[in-house]
Amino acid sequence: MNWLNVMLIFIPISIVLEFLHLNPSLIFWSSCLAILPLAGIMGEATEEISKCSGPGVGGLLNATFGNAAELIITIFALKAGMFELVKASLTGSIIGNILLVLGLSVFLGGLKHKRQRFNTMIAGTNASMLLLAVIALLVPAVFMHSIGTKGAAQVSQGLSFGVALVLMATYVLSLYFSFWTHRDVIRGMECEMEREMPKWSRNKAIFILLVATVFVALESEFLVGSVEHVVASVGLSEFFIGIIIIPIIGNAAEHGAAVIMAMKNRMDLSLGIAVGSSTQIALFVAPLLVFISILFNNPMDLIFNPFEITAIAVSVMIANLISLDGESNWFEGAQLLAAYIIIALAFFYIPH
Repeated sequence: MNWLNVMLIFIPISIVLEFLHLNPSLIFWSSCLAILPLAGIMGEATEEISKCSGPGVGGLLNATFGNAAELIITIFALKAGMFELVKASLTGSIIGNILLVLGLSVFLGGLKHKRQRFNTMIAGTNASMLLLAVIALLVPAVFMHSIGTKGAAQVSQGLSFGVALVLMATYVLSLYFSFWTHRDVIRGMECEMEREMPKWSRNKAIFILLVATVFVALESEFLVGSVEHVVASVGLSEFFIGIIIIPIIGNAAEHGAAVIMAMKNRMDLSLGIAVGSSTQIALFVAPLLVFISILFNNPMDLIFNPFEITAIAVSVMIANLISLDGESNWFEGAQLLAAYIIIALAFFYIPH
């Protein structure tokens, strides 16, 4: 984290650029670089709170706040009415965690350890929840396509709200399954958490988390406000910014943790970070944004475009195939990375 914290210098830089109304592109990139260490600090503070709270509550806290930085960014985009950017960010987070993060973890871990094993039950549970997410995104899109444009607006809002309720309920049930009724399934992960002593007091960790959250919110407002200028001047599409840039910024520290765990041959933890984060985005963050959009009096639906759904479905399919046998090697990681690069290239060439 020390080298990442050096980038905190971009917080005052972005604030000065914003309040002097200088080049929006500079504001965008400085905000991106400022959010990187802030997201890491939020993750570290959450981890310290979890160590003080015990493994059960700690796991719940990590599951709840694991994507907090990205959630804040998308809330500001939602408030600005940038629904396509929000949906692209959700898509990018899901495929990024499954293909980029898991792929990099399996690849680098496999180079250091010839064969790595992980708990198939945990992998299977995550895989089934990701398949549910694919169904939840696919069914509304197919349904809306089948009824055409007549009455589509009214139906899409009601359908999306219903799907969001089901996804949120399933997410709550998954937490109950993981941390209460089937705690023994993740016993190994809990033991690893128990062996680590907290470096900060609970009050210090809460204070740091609150301060980091405030600055992430400020930087997110700067970032979202400069997106349109970047799209117009730099040549990057809104889709590409949402699919690639925002997910990497919001989850960089978490991504690094997954890779480090894999290189230490702790694949259950690595898999839990990578695939678990995708599950959280699909079953918790996406429906939560639907509910928040209603509070903004500007409802967002869960109707994704065909390419977004295809990208998610393909990502889930290849990840599930790799996790079936409970073993991984570096070549499987290379395959996941290849799939991510192909999808990223396609989104890069999507016109504005």
